[in-house]
Amino acid sequence: MARLYNLFIVLYTGSIRLWSYFNPKAKRWVDGRKGQFKRMEKALGKHDEVLWFHCASLGEFEQGRPIMEAVRKAYPHLKIVLTFFSPSGYELRKAYQGADAIFYLPADTPSQAKKFIKIVHPKMVIFVKYEFWYNYINELYKNKIPLLMVSAIFRPRQHFFHFWGYWFREQLQKISFFFVQNETSSQLLTSIGVYHHQIGGDTRFDRVSQILDEQREVEGIDRFKNGKPLLVAGSTWPPDEDILKLVLERESGLQIVIAPHVVDAAHIEELLRKFVAFHPILYSRKEQIRSEKNSVLIIDNMGLLSYLYRYADMAYVGGGFGVGIHNLPEAAVFGVPVLFGPNHKRFQEATDLLERGGGFTFKTGEQAVKRIHQMLSDDTLRRNAGKAAANYILKNRGATDLVLDKIKEYLLWSG
Repeated sequence: MARLYNLFIVLYTGSIRLWSYFNPKAKRWVDGRKGQFKRMEKALGKHDEVLWFHCASLGEFEQGRPIMEAVRKAYPHLKIVLTFFSPSGYELRKAYQGADAIFYLPADTPSQAKKFIKIVHPKMVIFVKYEFWYNYINELYKNKIPLLMVSAIFRPRQHFFHFWGYWFREQLQKISFFFVQNETSSQLLTSIGVYHHQIGGDTRFDRVSQILDEQREVEGIDRFKNGKPLLVAGSTWPPDEDILKLVLERESGLQIVIAPHVVDAAHIEELLRKFVAFHPILYSRKEQIRSEKNSVLIIDNMGLLSYLYRYADMAYVGGGFGVGIHNLPEAAVFGVPVLFGPNHKRFQEATDLLERGGGFTFKTGEQAVKRIHQMLSDDTLRRNAGKAAANYILKNRGATDLVLDKIKEYLLWSG
């Protein structure tokens, strides 16, 4: 099975290299990895004490961030190395000040994993949520370097839990400890003989609680809202934006802020055309906002979304008609009802918000229109839903402290 896995990695990376001639994101994936072993050697000294954090992309970074910042505070002498698999995470956070060095993760071949571990020589490693790179796991295990998986979620359909998944289950035994998000994940690991785990919740709840406390204002949003009901739509994709257009056609007097997942010139132009009847305006031209004219504000830069929800009466979180919903907690913490599409079953926070009445899902635009109209027509319902959303987040904080305690334990053990 190891040979098949390594063959898959070679074919996978080869296909990305081929695709990079036609796709800008694939090109960034390839170009970002060129010459980076030399950059690593320059960034890290042989005697540096290193903690390595790995995140697939931006969402996982937000889960790992509170842990990195807690480690930085508790162990200022340690160097933090952060790696990403995806360009969408690396490009947006390559200047993050909470890490001493930030790189792409080299391809998970035996030779690359061995070379990376030799250069970085971490005292300890934290992988966030979904990342299972088996040559890295094996190399860490051989070198007796502790590896923690944090905010992990397991589902019955994953390969670990099928009759043919023996090799993959065996690799899980090489991971030092798991912090899982829910009881289901805990039971699944126990069912395959993996007992070194603990329910630790989701570290994003700690991160969004920090954002709540920052009280940061976003210039121009109050002027755009101007006392009208405001829907903030975050991390949207074209199917989400089609629904938002339908909502505007049915609900007069509603203001919508759209922060698309893809912020490039082509998509911004597409949004301007799609919402032309509602006089859309770009945030980069915020000084020209006129609430009596502009019903749509398009956020054409990155980094504001977490702070925009503060102004919302309702939130729409995109991705539910594609790969899966994006960050629900960063909206829910501000005490607003959260709406999202049907592809949410892999997300524990979505299930929990639905059960508590703080979140609402829909499969069609008509259903979304009906739900939003209901919220706009019933202030008590909307406020109660918002309270349920905020209480859910605030009652489930503390995952970062659990992980930090375990990190201290392993650091003491490793000397």
